[in-house]
Amino acid sequence: MKIGVLALQGDFAEHVAMLREIGVEPVEVRLPGHLEGISGLIFPGGESTTMRRLIDRWALRDPLLEFARTGAPLFGTCAGMIVLSREIADGDEPILPLLDVTVRRNAFGRQLDSFESELSVPIVGDQPVHAVFIRAPIIERVGPGVDVLAKLDDGRIVAVRERNVLATAFHPELAGEPRFHRLIATMAAEHDDPGEGAGRRHHPTRRAGLPR
Repeated sequence: MKIGVLALQGDFAEHVAMLREIGVEPVEVRLPGHLEGISGLIFPGGESTTMRRLIDRWALRDPLLEFARTGAPLFGTCAGMIVLSREIADGDEPILPLLDVTVRRNAFGRQLDSFESELSVPIVGDQPVHAVFIRAPIIERVGPGVDVLAKLDDGRIVAVRERNVLATAFHPELAGEPRFHRLIATMAAEHDDPGEGAGRRHHPTRRAGLPR
C-alpha cells in the first residue's frame, strides 16, 4: 500500500517517517502525477497560505479534489486541517473545501504559546494521545455530518472526522504518535478492498461529501 504526503511545504518529512515506521510506503506528492497509485493522502502542518500558493502554482487544486472524490482517506494536521476546511473564520477563501467545519487560524497565539496536552481520542484507542499544538487552529463550527473525535478540557474541538476526511489541530507526527497514521492506513485498506471498492467507486462524490 502507498499513502501520499503533500510535500510542498511544512513538516511532511515527519509524516513520511511515521508512515515508514508503521510499514506503509510513503509517496511525496508535489505534482498531479504523484497522486497516481496512492491509497490515501496526508496534508501536513506548515503554513496554510504558502500551501495555498504552491497548490495553485503546481496546478494541484483540481487533481486533489478529483482524488478526494474517489473516497480515498485524507488526513490533515494543523495547517493541513485548514487546507481541508470548508470555511476559514478570518475570511480567507477555502482551499480544498472537503470538511464541513469552520476553523480559526493561530487560535492559541504565537509560536511561544505552543503547548502539549494529553487527550482522550477513543477512535484510536483507550490510551490518551500526547498532542503537540504549534500555532494551532481551532474548530469553531462542525457540520451535521462531522464527528467530533477530541476536545480540550475547556471544550474546544481539536479533532474531527467526516466520512473519509480526518483532521487534527495538533501534530501526532511530532509526538511520535502512530495511531492516527494506522487509522488512515486501515481506512485506505478498506477503500482498496475489492469486495467493497467497486460499489464505492460508482458514487465517489457522495462518499467524499462533495457536490455531484
